[in-house]
Amino acid sequence: MNHQPRGDEPTPRPEELRKRVAHTREKLGQTVDALAAKADVKSQAMEKAADLRTHAVAKTATVTGHLRETAEHAAQLAKDKTPDPAVEKAAHAAAQLKSTAARAGQLAAERTPDLVTDKVGQGAAAARAYRTPLLVGAAVLGVLLLVRRSRRHR
Repeated sequence: MNHQPRGDEPTPRPEELRKRVAHTREKLGQTVDALAAKADVKSQAMEKAADLRTHAVAKTATVTGHLRETAEHAAQLAKDKTPDPAVEKAAHAAAQLKSTAARAGQLAAERTPDLVTDKVGQGAAAARAYRTPLLVGAAVLGVLLLVRRSRRHR
């Protein structure tokens, strides 16, 4: 480095040198912060996971809404095109199926050992306790399966 002043430039005063040093330190601090942020892989992964979660929830809501609309439309079309005698027979069959299922449920409840009933109750309690993580996991799995399926069809 050349310590002699250049041609027409006056020698900087100590205050000016202090300002330059402070400015350089500030820029250096910002550079160090930026490098530390790039090196923090854990926080980057957590941010990416949060973004993916948000995207998965939004995509799930969109797909669910679309499926619900499609199902309602299909149900309305089926209802409009089904003759009345067939609707009556289906209603009668559904009523019979409901009563048969109720009887089967009563028989199963009466004949199920207490140990099995306790274990099922514990499993249901655990599922209720961890409902949100289970639903998020199911939603993520559903989105991943849909993405995988859509990639296969391309």
